[in-house]
Amino acid sequence: MSKVVVMDHPLIQHKIGIIRKKETGSKDFRQLISEIAMLMCYEATRDLKLEEIDIETPICKAVVKELKGKKLAVVPILRAGLGMVEGMLSIIPAAKVGHIGLYRDPETLEPVEYYCKLPEDIAEREVYVVDPMLATGGSAAAAIELLKQKGAKKIHFMCIVAAPEGIERMKKEHPDVDIYVGTRDEKLNSHGYIVPGLGDAGDRIFGTK
Repeated sequence: MSKVVVMDHPLIQHKIGIIRKKETGSKDFRQLISEIAMLMCYEATRDLKLEEIDIETPICKAVVKELKGKKLAVVPILRAGLGMVEGMLSIIPAAKVGHIGLYRDPETLEPVEYYCKLPEDIAEREVYVVDPMLATGGSAAAAIELLKQKGAKKIHFMCIVAAPEGIERMKKEHPDVDIYVGTRDEKLNSHGYIVPGLGDAGDRIFGTK
């Protein structure tokens, strides 16, 4: 069964408070999204496996730990997920990056795929799917289903702001995927937006309206 981890680190909560403000401009919003992703990545990679290797320090031989396998992938859901990639790579720079493009049908609120490009060895990698918002959960669930069809086996999902409805859908459709959340918000409104949320993350990252 998947676990849902809500990040309670003070720095994460502080930065989420700033990006919620409607007066926070695109430049600061982008920077903060990246910083939050970096802090969340630090927490979300806590369970990565280690192995011991022999090295030589300037003083003597020693046994140290390094990541076992080290095959990681970051897969943002376009376009807002792009805002989290740089922060993730600052912590796990050797990770490969894939991209999944989905847009939400304004009538059904269901996701429609328009782009998918993944590392060839995605099946061998531990995958972190990233998107700032988890609203209905449709896009996240569809992206993860796509990854599973491509052979990915070990998948995590990371978002900054989540609605309870999205979390429940993810748990139901993908009970094998751990979910890392910056903050769990109150609900979705009738338009499928998270309340209190932060508006449209993609528009705020890229300065589009």
